Amino acid sequence: MAPVLKAAEGIVHGFFGRRGGVSIGLYASLNCGPGSDDLPRHVATNRSQTMAEIGMPAGTLRTLYQVHGKTVVRINGTEPKDFHPQADSMVTVTPGVALGILTADCVPVLLADPAARVIAAAHAGWKGARAGVIEATLDEMVVLGARRHQIIAAIGPAISADSYEVGQDFPALFLSNDPRSDKFFRPSPQSGHTYFDLVGFVTQSLKQAKIGVVEGIHLDTYADVDRFFSYRRSTHLGEPDYGRQLSVIAIPG
Repeated sequence: MAPVLKAAEGIVHGFFGRRGGVSIGLYASLNCGPGSDDLPRHVATNRSQTMAEIGMPAGTLRTLYQVHGKTVVRINGTEPKDFHPQADSMVTVTPGVALGILTADCVPVLLADPAARVIAAAHAGWKGARAGVIEATLDEMVVLGARRHQIIAAIGPAISADSYEVGQDFPALFLSNDPRSDKFFRPSPQSGHTYFDLVGFVTQSLKQAKIGVVEGIHLDTYADVDRFFSYRRSTHLGEPDYGRQLSVIAIPG
């Protein structure tokens, strides 16, 4: 849990890892990603368990078909069970709805204005972060009644800069937008490569938006094999698939 959200009245949340579920093999054990090749019944059980841990019914969880963009959708609780829109962020003012983000290295961000009772959950990979998914999420929260100075944000477990090595052409994708982004890159011992601080970039996006509080969990999904799923680690190991961990926020109803 993030202390800033734990202390927020009328808000429940959780940043879950890979421990405590029923999945086996590559998906051991709390895989919550229906997009994986895990047994659907195991994924359903795992998702139910996470909801129970935050005191919400299993059927209240909403997740997205995440596409590494900046689309934000509003959730009102009347969506059908097979509702998985192509988007990377959700906002709601509806009690009794849980907003869930699935990650395996990308940055999960949970946000709330407890006074206005507006919550959001965002998935920020490098493409979405660069495209402005954080800014789009905050804008939509404001439309629903949030006030920027009252918004609190918690950044969940994600790949750290020490584990995120990229090619020599990658930095230009960010520097072309803002030359000051060079502070999120540092040289790698491997020729033609550099390290990228995605969490730092997302943190800056939140702080530049002048919200109330930004808090980070500071756990590396790539390095911590026992606690987290990691797409990049699975790729480096030559594994055919990988699990996804859930980050979730709700206003109990």
